[in-house]
Amino acid sequence: MGSAAVVPEEMKLNVICRLEPGCLGPQGASKIDDFCQYILEEMNALNTAFISLAVVPRNDKSLPEMQFNVLGKKMNREQAGKYLQKFEKSLDDFEAELEGKLETLIDKFMGY
Repeated sequence: MGSAAVVPEEMKLNVICRLEPGCLGPQGASKIDDFCQYILEEMNALNTAFISLAVVPRNDKSLPEMQFNVLGKKMNREQAGKYLQKFEKSLDDFEAELEGKLETLIDKFMGY
């Protein structure tokens, strides 16, 4: 498939990243919704021709921090990694990029 492939929206790897309110400190629960809205545009930069990312608050602890879907079907981490390999992309690299971006944006939001 290669990285130049154009993937229809429904065929993209849909990554849902759920953030713990505690990542914003003791008052994180009152700030997490604003933070997710604040980072929306910045996080869209991580969207690609084959990945669609959504960052939302993790208000329900029974839901995983990261969830992967394609065509509305859940995938486990291994399956998501195999999907990304088709585009010469590593799931580990994507997650590292995501975490780095989140750390920077949390610091900026908190005024550090």
